[in-house]
Amino acid sequence: MPLGGSHRAPAAVRKDTLTAFTQVSELTRVSCADFAMPGIWQKRRLITDNGRVSDLPRRAVTRTAKLASLPLGFAGRTAIGVGKRTIGRPAEIVAVEIQQRTAEQLFLVLGELKGGAMKVGQMLSIFEAALPPEIAGPYRATLTKLQEAAPAMPAETVHKVMAEGLGDDWRELFAEFTDAPAAAASIGQVHKARWRDGRAVAVKVQYPGAGKALMSDFNQVARLGRLFAVLMPGMDIKSMLAELKERVTEELDYTIEAESQAAFARAFAADPDFSIPDVVAQSRTVLVTEWMEGGTPLSQIISSGTQEQRDRVGLLYSRFLLSGPARCGMLHADPHPGNFRLLDDGRLGVMDFGAVDRLPGGFHRRIGRLMRIGTMLDMDLVEKALREEHFLRDGVEVDLEALHAFLEPIAEPLIEETFKFSRKWLREEAARVTDLRPSNVVRQFNLPPSYVLIHRVVAAGTGVLCQLEAEGPFRGEALRWVPGFADDEAPPAAALDAPPRAHPDAELAS
Repeated sequence: MPLGGSHRAPAAVRKDTLTAFTQVSELTRVSCADFAMPGIWQKRRLITDNGRVSDLPRRAVTRTAKLASLPLGFAGRTAIGVGKRTIGRPAEIVAVEIQQRTAEQLFLVLGELKGGAMKVGQMLSIFEAALPPEIAGPYRATLTKLQEAAPAMPAETVHKVMAEGLGDDWRELFAEFTDAPAAAASIGQVHKARWRDGRAVAVKVQYPGAGKALMSDFNQVARLGRLFAVLMPGMDIKSMLAELKERVTEELDYTIEAESQAAFARAFAADPDFSIPDVVAQSRTVLVTEWMEGGTPLSQIISSGTQEQRDRVGLLYSRFLLSGPARCGMLHADPHPGNFRLLDDGRLGVMDFGAVDRLPGGFHRRIGRLMRIGTMLDMDLVEKALREEHFLRDGVEVDLEALHAFLEPIAEPLIEETFKFSRKWLREEAARVTDLRPSNVVRQFNLPPSYVLIHRVVAAGTGVLCQLEAEGPFRGEALRWVPGFADDEAPPAAALDAPPRAHPDAELAS
């Protein structure tokens, strides 16, 4: 056809093109207005000179510039995608490419940011579970590198935070205090010390300004809801981000963490299978707890543990997560391997209670009922339950056969009397869950705000069990500890308060 001909693209293509360029215009406007782009580019030197990955981008303009790049990139990819459709590439293939590139840029930018935005990136790991490993892998690697390279606070800064948190005479509370940190995290660092009564203690000190940076970055990230909606169109992004913000705010107040840890420590105090350090002192920015000595980190058991150790840890790990709500009304919501150790006496040591979900009894029973219905695999009942709990929003239709195919293997650990988690099983499930084609039933799901941290625990906890390659009676643990999973009858109150029996292999050494 001659280039100068009067050929016009089909009406559908013209409509797609108009829609795309409208999105480009709108997203560009959002980027320039909401993220103050002119000021950013005028100060470009501040951005490009921020060289080392361990540098904390403290300047608001630097963090804002990185976050601002996300909508612009999405706008460009959308326009390119329309061009590809115009020249005949299949719409579904183009859609997948746009989603993958959006995910790549989203996690790359969040992973490069330190301090507040890095914490936001960790909290938004629910999206990582919906992505192929080739996309999420570099993001996880970046976060790990940032955590390992976190610069330590100068001693004088540590002393200032200690004085503000525990008083000018804070040194009188300690027999010894080590200025060099023993560990670092996204919003603070941990020092080993000795309390005045002789106990070894861990002192967590929050970075000055961490709260302000965290909330500033979160507010910026919340403006990127359209990007998240591309990845999971069935999700109510605004409500989910509002819930995440509330949870992130809680993690900034160490007095809340102290209350949570103290409640867990009381609930598990008489348990022969668990060890939770007692709280010694706290303020909003300083938390002192007993030091957990020795033991084998979960990461080491994952890499080189015996099968006995793997099965032992896997059972205790799942029991701790499942029984917390029944025993103290709370769910430990950060099941990262770094927060658990197999102690020399066979107990599972648990640390870091900054992320905790409070589950009232009625809601806990609803979770159990949803789990039970999921294992029955009656798709009419499943769809009804998912809509009642708002996992499927009004107006969203779902293919019941596709839903059955999605749920059947995922429900297997709660159906079989004994189940072996494995990396192979996880890879197979991840391949189905992370399929970015528009036809994937997973992309129609919503994540209700009340289930945000529960989802985080299920996704991360399952990953840890698969890394451990643990085998055990996991269905039995759910039957025992999750009300509503066995049946609709409420169990006696005493059954919920009773500590678990010691496991037959409690005497296993690490």
